[in-house]
Amino acid sequence: MWQKAISAASWGCLSLPVLKPYFLCNTTIVRASPKPQITMKNLDESDVGVFCYISDLPGFRGVLKQRYSDFIVNEVDTDGNVVHLTTMEAPPEEIAEEIRTETEANDAASKNYTSEFESFRSLAGDSDAESFEAFMGQINSSDGKESVSPIVLSPDSDKLHRTAMHNFFKKNFKFLVTDTIDGPDVSSKCIRVRLDSGGHGKNSRKRKDRGGKPFDSRGSDDWQENIGKFLRFHLCKENKDSQEALGVIAKMLGVQPRSFGFAGTKDKRAVSTQRVTVFKQRAKKLAALNDRLIGIKVGDFCYVKEGLVLGQLWGNRFTVTLRGVVADCEETIRAAASALGRQGFINYFGLQRFGSGSVPTYLIGSKLLRGEWEAAVNMILDPREGDILF
Repeated sequence: MWQKAISAASWGCLSLPVLKPYFLCNTTIVRASPKPQITMKNLDESDVGVFCYISDLPGFRGVLKQRYSDFIVNEVDTDGNVVHLTTMEAPPEEIAEEIRTETEANDAASKNYTSEFESFRSLAGDSDAESFEAFMGQINSSDGKESVSPIVLSPDSDKLHRTAMHNFFKKNFKFLVTDTIDGPDVSSKCIRVRLDSGGHGKNSRKRKDRGGKPFDSRGSDDWQENIGKFLRFHLCKENKDSQEALGVIAKMLGVQPRSFGFAGTKDKRAVSTQRVTVFKQRAKKLAALNDRLIGIKVGDFCYVKEGLVLGQLWGNRFTVTLRGVVADCEETIRAAASALGRQGFINYFGLQRFGSGSVPTYLIGSKLLRGEWEAAVNMILDPREGDILF
């Protein structure tokens, strides 16, 4: 065994463990001279130009965010309401909406559609008008909508005319759903008419069963007009940032993360609750995810007309736990807490904005601003204290 002493003067604060040499016969060992490691240094306010406080009280010290549960963030909406997660159940109103759709279809016979049939005849022609009247007759005489098969109208290569047909059904027959499918030849398209199945039953088939022709990619075609197109819910997350949590939910729902809207991002190392909106998703579908989500919960569902955008909040309420408190006496803590409640504090950029690594990010930034590229790269890549050197 052998040991090689390393000079503290030449290596700074570097300390290496004693290693056993690995000898190979007839082999020359070349030892590279590693760069000295950068030693961790805790920042103080004075290091970043903060020299005074709003209060003249002596104050006290403590450890913030020792655990992520020590930092609780609740969003405050524009009406001043503090956002909490109170329930994870889907609202019963959604079930009522689906039942209402079925009722509209079952009650179709109670309305006289003579004027609508005549308008459709002038728009689509005699052949399609007769097919559609027969289709409505099947609805009126059937015991349940599951027994009524869709109809396909005559081929139509005029896109503007097909759009007018779709709009006609949306306006006059809200219990029906239309979509466009391939016609008998390459250049033609056909409109298919079916009952709104509310997302259930044999008429609601998966995309792969629709001949590869997706419905509206922004949401469900059978969305009721009397409810908002956005589902708003409360998102409670632990030790995750907002984008990460929404990315997990988006993957489970099979939608893009951009389908979600929120008023502001929340701290990662915290327990935070905030409002989120998503376009044309059912509350019961999101509620079902709670059993599979880890560190994320959703609830307090309701439907709204507009989605959230950044800045639509009054602020945030923080519940902070300090650990390892050091003070002259208990009265010092009480006086400081009382002054904080009366006077508040200056919301300056705190130490967390300057980085928590061994090399503060503001130092790297200053090198970049001066054009000292090599120095900036070295500060990023040089070994840190605690790194394992090979």
